[in-house]
Amino acid sequence: MAKLFIASDIHGSAHFAKIMLERFEEEKADQLILLGDVFYHGPRNPLPEDYAPMQVAEMLKPYADRLLVVKGNCDSDVDAMIAPFEFVNLAQLYVDGAKITLQHGDKYSKDNLPKNCGNALIYGHYHTSFVMKKDGITIANPGSVSLPKDNTKAGYIVVENGCIVLKSLSDGQLIAKEEII
Repeated sequence: MAKLFIASDIHGSAHFAKIMLERFEEEKADQLILLGDVFYHGPRNPLPEDYAPMQVAEMLKPYADRLLVVKGNCDSDVDAMIAPFEFVNLAQLYVDGAKITLQHGDKYSKDNLPKNCGNALIYGHYHTSFVMKKDGITIANPGSVSLPKDNTKAGYIVVENGCIVLKSLSDGQLIAKEEII
């Protein structure tokens, strides 16, 4: 059984990218999934702590063979030139008998589910972390690694043993958990 580590919205913060990669290593996950907005902070966001997109690209390079990156609304063709990985628009994975759809969140969300999304939809974009069930589908958002909003914690998601587990980036503690099926 694969263990997935999912994070989103680094926005070029080397400080928070480092913490995220430390948590990835601590979790001993098989795959690192980023849900977009990797390098650029975006015109509506403040500069995150230790804004250094090129440094983030270098930090991610050793993980390229275990990395899946969904393109976010702040990810551009120029970002792809410095990235040690490919960006995809949408991904669907089968894990522990469940179909999980991954998208940045600028197109799909809890209020706009994709057709045939399967058992779960996980997306970023809104910088607000949660895990919930809606009409039998598990929906989750890890929030933003560097710029969390709405009084939510910077977080990440672990998918393992048929569950989506939301954890705090600062200490790895459980925030919420839902079964996928």
